[in-house]
Amino acid sequence: MGSDAAARRPLTRLATAGLAAHIFFELGAGVGMPAASVLGPVPAAGLWALGSGTLWRAAGTRPASSDGVFAVCNGVGLAAVIAHLRGWPRRRTRLGLPWLRECEGLGPELMRFYNPILYVSGAAALGALLRENRSAPRYLPLLALGLVPLFIVTQHAEHWRLREIARQRPGWWNRRL
Repeated sequence: MGSDAAARRPLTRLATAGLAAHIFFELGAGVGMPAASVLGPVPAAGLWALGSGTLWRAAGTRPASSDGVFAVCNGVGLAAVIAHLRGWPRRRTRLGLPWLRECEGLGPELMRFYNPILYVSGAAALGALLRENRSAPRYLPLLALGLVPLFIVTQHAEHWRLREIARQRPGWWNRRL
């Protein structure tokens, strides 16, 4: 990688931005976000913002010896995208790619925005694993991909908890549930 910190790991940074866009899109659309059912929307948003910002900055400044951390992060991000595409109702595009029909309460009207966010994030994470995290052991992202079934279960459990909270305490952050 070049010495210019801003040029380091651009795909990891894009994957990080895509994951943050995915999570904050869910919150802005009124379906909550991961951990909102446990922590509340403001603390969950704060943690996601802090984590995304930290990862973004580190991806642009950390040396190659940190590739293992970024390989795990990219692998987990890719696993989350795959879990969405496998765990929610979908159809196939003309190219044969899965396209979500609805997800986590977002509804079909928002899928034209949500699907591209997922695809950009997933493609960037995959690209980063192939091109940027080369000094990391190859088994790390493969281990992270093993999380797909767990992520499917936790996405549905979180959605169920958020729907129950919305029923008991309607609010701006859970208005679609």
